[in-house]
Amino acid sequence: MVKALVTISAQANRILNIVKAEYGLRDKSQAIDKMAADYEEFVFEPMVKASYIRKLKSIKKERLIDVGTLKDFRKRYKMD
Repeated sequence: MVKALVTISAQANRILNIVKAEYGLRDKSQAIDKMAADYEEFVFEPMVKASYIRKLKSIKKERLIDVGTLKDFRKRYKMD
């Protein structure tokens, strides 16, 4: 484990305290680890799973339904 002495703003300190309280963490080190893990998942992980991409490709191959105007759409789906 790496130890570091860091200087953070008052706003960052409040955010760390909120993260610490929200997840029931012991100290700010764990809050920083949690934030880093969440950031990693958000930025570095693929945004869309491969299974979802396959599903989208299969949907794209399906036949399109022309509903015409809004009136035709409402009639087709019995919204009148």
